[in-house]
Amino acid sequence: MSPTAPVLETFPPLRAWQRKALVKYLRQGSEDFLAVATPGAGKTTFALRIAAELLVDGTVDAVTVVAPTEHLKTQWAQAAGRVGIHLDAAFRNADLHSAADFHGAVVTYAQVGMAPHVHRRRTMTRRTLVILDEIHHAGDSRTWGDGVKAAFEPAVRRLALTGTPFRSDENPIPFVVYERNDAGLQQSRSDAAYGYADALRDGVVRPVIFLAYSGETRWRTNAGDELAARLGEPMTQDLVAQAWRTALDPAGDWMPAVLRAADNRLSVIRKHGITDAGGLVIASDQQTARSYAKVLEKITGERAVVVLSDDPDSSKRIATFSAGDQRWMVAVRMVSEGVDIPRLSVGVYATSASTPLYFAQAIGRFVRARKAGETASVFLPSVPHLLGLASEMEVQRDHVLGAPKEKDGLDDELLERANKKEDASGELEKRFQALSASAELDQVIYDGASFGTGAQAGTPEEEEYLGLPGLLSPEQVTTLLNKRQAEQLAAQKRRKAAQKDDEPTVPVQTAPLTAGERRVTLRRKLNTLVAAHHHRTGLPHGKIHAELRRLCGGPPSAQATIEQLEERIATIQSF
Repeated sequence: MSPTAPVLETFPPLRAWQRKALVKYLRQGSEDFLAVATPGAGKTTFALRIAAELLVDGTVDAVTVVAPTEHLKTQWAQAAGRVGIHLDAAFRNADLHSAADFHGAVVTYAQVGMAPHVHRRRTMTRRTLVILDEIHHAGDSRTWGDGVKAAFEPAVRRLALTGTPFRSDENPIPFVVYERNDAGLQQSRSDAAYGYADALRDGVVRPVIFLAYSGETRWRTNAGDELAARLGEPMTQDLVAQAWRTALDPAGDWMPAVLRAADNRLSVIRKHGITDAGGLVIASDQQTARSYAKVLEKITGERAVVVLSDDPDSSKRIATFSAGDQRWMVAVRMVSEGVDIPRLSVGVYATSASTPLYFAQAIGRFVRARKAGETASVFLPSVPHLLGLASEMEVQRDHVLGAPKEKDGLDDELLERANKKEDASGELEKRFQALSASAELDQVIYDGASFGTGAQAGTPEEEEYLGLPGLLSPEQVTTLLNKRQAEQLAAQKRRKAAQKDDEPTVPVQTAPLTAGERRVTLRRKLNTLVAAHHHRTGLPHGKIHAELRRLCGGPPSAQATIEQLEERIATIQSF
């Protein structure tokens, strides 16, 4: 018996971007359509509405959804079932065809890559719409890309979805249109785009507040040399990577201090508006994930949920956590993309993965809004590369073929290999031995701007930022961060004045500022000038910073050099 067609009238109301994209899709009527929308914007609802429209008007007879992971197969099938589209999430390649009472099936990219002929035969048997969720995964390997292309070329319609920046490699993505850009390079073209900045303006996603922690780190190299560095200070990329890895060592002091701060932030959010708020720690491998969970249990008195991809119960653990009220989950890769846990409000980015793709996937787990005013807080190491990504949350990226690739020294390739096994990498362990790491709040990043002047972990100054209310509009976030920073500066002035009054009146030679201290001072001055310009013009802080970057060049202020900060200060003073 054929399944009944979905009833369009029972669908939930569409958001403005979804309606606009749906109208464009129906008018365009082309075989391929690419929708790029930020995590949390509602790509699944949009795709299922298109599937329902095409099933009802007879354009297609069947639907195939291709998802990145096994867990997402279940999630897609459940979402489709709620709107009257019945998809077989248990379909295996050996089954050859879905049962007659399904509209179609949900499969993974790996499943298609293993037997593309099976899926090609299914596609040719019935007029099929293929929904390619997170389409960039089709470029993960030649096998997957070729398999997807061979399997779904006969499809009547193909709808490609993605919510994160496209890939940094050279593998073209099947069924994506590439056009020459101004530099003469092939660049992907989307048919509908809805970025984080758009969604934030519409109240579709939460504002994300990034709390960056620096600190002193010490480690021993394989040659027996002891090295020390401060996270966030200018140094070579190799030293950045080693200091970063030292900070993430669960046996040190940095991670417990940051986890304690993150749990304090979670308590504040739960107390003030989001009673079921949950936290997620994203770890690099299984061993550290389990260690972080033990640290969290000591801090909270409650056992954290640990999710590992080789655990057969991982999907059940995610579902239970999503529906419950437990405080913390620790995961390696299972919750980095696509998994929908709307109550996640606090995150700890405790991995050395540094690609824009991975970072955006991870942060996408925290942006899904349920009601007006919800905010998300993500704790991360004060590493220039990550600070730049945090400052550019709203940037929409495309997949560019042939662009020069720069190695950033942050061992993404080694990490990727380690993550595939999800074991601690012996090769990385031999390179160094972490000795110690302290933590302090370096800065708070929001809307492309940096706030704060530094605060030791566990001090009242840190508590001022951890205690921000959990329910705030984007404008209120900016206002409160400016207020906190002004209070911090005023307190510093009072302390200096008190010290001056107590000191004997003898000439004192002040030591020259370090490069790090100069950067903090200049960043503080730039933020003050930007705030003043905001009050004069009403322009958002992020737009003012973006204009300064356009005029002066260089990266976001969180990772700008001393010279670049000085140039921007001189520029805004001339406005």
